Amino acid sequence: MIEQILHSPNFNYLPRAMTAATMRHEIVSQNIANVNTPNYRRSVVDFEDALANELYGKEEDTAGKLKMVRTRDKHLPAESLPKHAMPTVVEDTTTIMRTDNNNVDIDIEMSSMLKNQLYFNALAGQFRAHVNKVRNVITSGQS
Repeated sequence: MIEQILHSPNFNYLPRAMTAATMRHEIVSQNIANVNTPNYRRSVVDFEDALANELYGKEEDTAGKLKMVRTRDKHLPAESLPKHAMPTVVEDTTTIMRTDNNNVDIDIEMSSMLKNQLYFNALAGQFRAHVNKVRNVITSGQS
């Protein structure tokens, strides 16, 4: 029973997404700190696409195919081995509009920081609500 609770999707995906948001906050802070450093290339954190690929598979892999379902416990599992999407830091090599070869735009970085903070707060709220539900289920039988 406790294994089902601890291996639920909310205990799996939400902490990893929060880790990615924390990493993104650090990377954006680094970008802001190096806004005037010559030849600095901004970095970004890639996670959401990898998570969507983990959850739903690549669109070209599932196009026109039926999803398999296990109808009996003795059937072999239809899923492949689980992939665990992890956040990765990628250097942004887009065009440079500054003479010092730096591609950090402070306006983009500040709005990215705000967006990431809202994203993290939403994830934390969802995780807190899930933990509260689990705690209420566990303690509901006690007086």
